[in-house]
This record gives sequence, structure tokens and C-alpha cells, in this order.
Amino acid sequence: WGALAGAASAALLLLGAALHQVPEGHLAVYYRGGALLPRLSGPGYHLLLPFVTTQRPVQTTLQTDEVKNVPCGTSGGVMIYIDRIEVVNFLAPQAVYDIVRNYTADYDKTLIFNKIHHELNQFCSAHTLQEVYIELFDQIDDNLKHALQRDLDVMAPGLTVQAVRVTKPKIPEAIRRNFELVETEKTKLLIAAEKQKVVEQEAETERRKAVIEAEKVAQVAKIRYQQKVMETLTGRRISELENAAFLAREKTRADAKYYAAQKEAISNKVKLTPAYLELVKYQAVATNTKLYFGNSLPPSLVLGTCAFNCMAASTAGHTQLLSKTGGGHLRHGGSPL
Repeated sequence: WGALAGAASAALLLLGAALHQVPEGHLAVYYRGGALLPRLSGPGYHLLLPFVTTQRPVQTTLQTDEVKNVPCGTSGGVMIYIDRIEVVNFLAPQAVYDIVRNYTADYDKTLIFNKIHHELNQFCSAHTLQEVYIELFDQIDDNLKHALQRDLDVMAPGLTVQAVRVTKPKIPEAIRRNFELVETEKTKLLIAAEKQKVVEQEAETERRKAVIEAEKVAQVAKIRYQQKVMETLTGRRISELENAAFLAREKTRADAKYYAAQKEAISNKVKLTPAYLELVKYQAVATNTKLYFGNSLPPSLVLGTCAFNCMAASTAGHTQLLSKTGGGHLRHGGSPL
């Protein structure tokens, strides 16, 4: 029974040594005699040959590698230290075997840690302390990320850098105090500049108010001027229309008088025949109250206008008739017409 119990114990020990667990988010790679086996195991329990085969879990989810206390020499010869650099990376499961075969299971030391030192020193050596510490500090993260990814795409396809975070560098105390003084002066300058901007803005606001007020006054004056001009033009137009109407009325009246006179002249031309004139003459003689005949008529007698006109308008026969009556003048004894 003792031997049986010993064999059972040995079997349990061997089973315990052969059974291993792979955590979620990892793949297990196996070594036998130091050689990498072409075998990968996913999460869960698996068996291996005890004391001959070993396994290493490799993470295939997002992981953060930290590089601490990285020295960095600037182009001016000042040595500074970056306390911590965090590299967030991801290893694709299908690339695990090739990367472990080429760079071992500790691939991050070769591909990330050492590369961070190299790229950061290259950046610092090309820039001054002012640029590294202040002016270009916000660009260090992106520069490291792009530099790492560019090399990883060539050396280790499948390993992706998601982000790089760099803490503020540590610089010598004396230099740090100088930077603080500079920043203090810059802050004062910025405050003064902001105050100046406020004053300029207030002055600009007042100027704009004045301009707006002046423009308003000018626009009101312009509107009033245009109103007066329109009133003047309207009055002139009304006057022109009234004058045109008056001229039209006078022209119509003159045309009517001219037409009436023209028609009267035509009518008289038709009506004043020798027979009609003879009739008018005798009618005028018939209306006279007194007739005077003789060669010695008083000069105070006035010949009536109607009779004179009628006799003057008569023909030569009329004159001969007067001569036959005694060669005297016929005068009207009434009042002058």
C-alpha cells in the first residue's frame, strides 16, 4: 500500500506540474529545451510536459508600458530627466508567434523601452531647453508615437501604439527658478496687454458709438434734405402742371376766338354783297331823325358813325347819288355813336 500511495502522489504532482492556466486576454507560448514551439494556447486550462516544456503568457489586449527616469540632453548641453513615459500599445493575436520568435516574450523591452530612450534623446538633442521644456513640450507625445509606430510597422507588424503620455521634465533647480521668473514676467505682460486691450476696446466702443451717432444725424439730415428737395420738386411740378393747364386753356380760348373770327370773316365775306350793303345803307338813312342838305352845313354837326361807315362802304354809285343831291355832306344830327 505504501508504494501505491507513493505512485499516486507522484502522479498527482506530475499532473499538477503539467496543468497550467492561461488568463483571459493572453496567449500562451511554449518552450522546450529553450526552443520556441509552434504552438499557442488561448485562455483556459492546458497540459504540457512537466519539467521539459515551459510556457509564457503574452498579453493580447491593451496594455500600458511605463518607462521611468529617462535622461535627455538638450542641444545646449543641459541634462534633464523625464520622470515617466507611458506607452499604450496593443499586440494582435495573429502576430504573437512571429514577434515572440524574433524578440522573445519580453519584446516590449526591445521594441518599446529601448526605442523610447533613443527617440527621446534624438528629439532633445535637436532642440533647446526652452523648446523642450515649454515651447515644444506639447509635441513630444505625438513625435514619440509616430516615431515608434513608423519603426514598428517595419520591425514588428501587428504591434500598434495607441498613445504616448510624457510627464513634465525635471530640470536643474536654478534653471527652474529662472523659468518661473520668466513665466511670472510673461504673466504680468499678458495682464498688462489684456488691460490695454480692454482700454482699446472701450475706446473703440466709444468711437463706434460716436460714429453711429454721427451717421444717424447725417442720415436724418439727409432724409430731411431729400424731403425738402422732394417738396420743392413736387411744388415745381405742380406749378408746371398748373401753368400747362392755364396755357392749354388760353390756347383753347384763343383757338376758339380765332376760329369764331375766321368763321365770322367767312360769313361776312359771303353775306356782304353789294345788294346787302345797299339794303343796310337805306336802313341807316331810314333811321336818321334829321337830314340836312346844302353846301354850307354848320361845322358843329357830327356825322353818325353808322351812316358814315355805311356810306364809306358803299360803291361809287352811292357817291354819285350824293353828288346829284346838291354836292353837300350828309350828317346825322343825333348823338355820336
